[in-house]
This record gives sequence, C-alpha cells and structure tokens, in this order.
Amino acid sequence: MEAFLSQFTFLSDQALQGNKNFDPSAMEDLMKLFEIESYKAWAALELEEEKQVKGAEITMQQAEDYFDSVMETAVDEFRRFEEEMEREAKAELSGVDDTTEKVKKMGDLMEKGANIASKLYVEAAMKSTGFNGLLPNKVHPS
Repeated sequence: MEAFLSQFTFLSDQALQGNKNFDPSAMEDLMKLFEIESYKAWAALELEEEKQVKGAEITMQQAEDYFDSVMETAVDEFRRFEEEMEREAKAELSGVDDTTEKVKKMGDLMEKGANIASKLYVEAAMKSTGFNGLLPNKVHPS
C-alpha cells in the first residue's frame, strides 16, 4: 500500500507542476491497481476472519464436548454415590430392624420373667402370712 501511495504522490506532484511527461492514464491505471489491491486485501481479511470463526467454532465445540463429558462423569459419580448411600442406609436400617426385633424379644422375656417373679412373690407373701387358700394353678391336696 505504501508503494501505491508513494506512486500516487509522485504522479500528483507531476500533475500539479505541469510536467509535460505526466500521463493522466497512468493515474487511472494506478487507481485501478489500488482498487484491485484493496479488494484483494479485503478478500484476504474476510478469508482470515472465516478461518478464525471456524477455529472459534471448533474450539467452542471442543469445549462443549469436554463440558458434556465432565458433566456426564459427575452425574455418573453422583449416581454411584447415591446408590452406595442407599445400600448403606438399607444395611443400617436392616441392622436397626434386627436390633429392634431382639430388643422386643428381650422385652417379652423380661415381661414373662417379671410376671413369674410377681406370682412367686405374691405366693410367698401369702404363705408367710399363713394364708393357705387356693392359689391359682394349685390343687389342694385334701
């Protein structure tokens, strides 16, 4: 471009000085060349812009693919974590259920033991007072 401007300046100076060697068609030819070179530069810039846009689109697609991959991995990891937590919760609940059942059985046995002890205590208390009446579950020997 500098060469065109330099040549244009030279031809303009010739025209202004009234130089007899000045050829107006040379100025027109220079302007046509300048126009052609301007279009070439413009086309080259557009081509470069298209390349950059394509590169940006490719990079964007790669970033989206990477993001999708990372999200998929995170979701899979979360699902595995959730399943593991469910298994642990079920195992813990099963353990609590077993413990509850054992405690219930132990409570039933303690209740039975307390009933038997209570009956024996009442029977012993009645015998100590000299009461020889009929006690339940006892047959009088006479």
